[in-house]
Amino acid sequence: MINKGLVDNLFSQFGTDDINQLSIRQVGKLVAQIEQESGVEFIHMEMGVPGLPASQIGIEGEKEALDKGLASIYPNIEGVPFAKEEIARFVRSFIGIEMKAEYCIPTVGGMQGSFAALLACARTNPDKPYTLFIDPGFPVQKSQLQLLGLPYKSFDFLNYRGEKLREKLEEFLKEGNICSICYSSPNNPTWCCFSEGELKAIGELANKYDVIVIEDLAYFGMDFREHYGVPCQSPYQPSVSKYTDNFILILSASKIFSYAGQRIAMLVFSDKTYSHPYPNLRNYFPSETLGRFIPYGVLYATTAGTSHSAQYALASMLKAVNDGKLDFVKELHHYGEKAKRMKEIFLKHGFYIVYEDYERELADGFYFTIAYPGMTSGELMKKFLYFGISAISLAITGSENQNGLRACVSFVRMDQMEELDRRLAEFVAN
Repeated sequence: MINKGLVDNLFSQFGTDDINQLSIRQVGKLVAQIEQESGVEFIHMEMGVPGLPASQIGIEGEKEALDKGLASIYPNIEGVPFAKEEIARFVRSFIGIEMKAEYCIPTVGGMQGSFAALLACARTNPDKPYTLFIDPGFPVQKSQLQLLGLPYKSFDFLNYRGEKLREKLEEFLKEGNICSICYSSPNNPTWCCFSEGELKAIGELANKYDVIVIEDLAYFGMDFREHYGVPCQSPYQPSVSKYTDNFILILSASKIFSYAGQRIAMLVFSDKTYSHPYPNLRNYFPSETLGRFIPYGVLYATTAGTSHSAQYALASMLKAVNDGKLDFVKELHHYGEKAKRMKEIFLKHGFYIVYEDYERELADGFYFTIAYPGMTSGELMKKFLYFGISAISLAITGSENQNGLRACVSFVRMDQMEELDRRLAEFVAN
């Protein structure tokens, strides 16, 4: 057990009494300070950072771009043709929908893609300024809207699954002021996945109320209950894009290729979202289509494009997957193996899973949620620090549950499982 006074003193330097309010990065900084001062190695469950080596195919692709001398040339803001075509092939091969390369744009990580999509949708109609988040979710997406001064609404899906999800969504949409719906599936932080029926309901409501769905597929193919790693073969990655043409998809190389450090992702549009005229956009940009507004308005004004080398890395990895030479899903199964073992250990010591999935057992993957009877999320998060365990509170994810934490498996090593078991036993005893 780590000295309580040391932990409390370091926490006090963050200027808040409520540990629930610390961001993910702040928690990471606090834990690093405790580790340095105490000499105790933590069991890190706070950061959603890949725990596998980056794809060598991507690294070789970057070298190719640099060897060609592309470092001295500005990249095309809409993306290099090599990358755009492989993104479109990937969507056709693994989601099973038609897609043109024109509608695929590389971005500087999923965060830039999210920023661009959220901002652009909020500018489409002055009467519909609100984004609707299906929570829990990635807290930084709300931070992006707050920085832009744009409003949003949200609800926790914990008690609204199946047909109840449709009913809850329609409560918000019938007010007529929602421009977009944003969610992730598999979900960060719960790892719940929307069923085909739920995705169909979201798509049908998007059509009925002319709302754009921003679907964050950062954990593409990582619901290991099915194998989504064979190109042009069922089962395909579940997606709202099968039920509506009002969509923008966010796909990222960060988790599926362990390529987070090079900040490369993809925005994928339907024909309608790319080409449909939104006259209100002319108040901010000369064009009234998202297909022009996002690359030449938002992306140009932020990074002026995505680096050639990162695009070549992405395209090279996607090409290997599209050609059937790399099973990217099989490479990721290590996360599921760790999640299964970790959940067994937590349940053994009296913890419980906060968010179970709808009609199916929760998948083993990148995240899961835990709570301990009689303890709030803040109390559990703080006490974990005394035992060298770190996680983040569900409070910052939009969860209405006051008793849970998000556990990420990526940084927990298999050789730490016995130590996790020992520390949780000590936690319970104390």
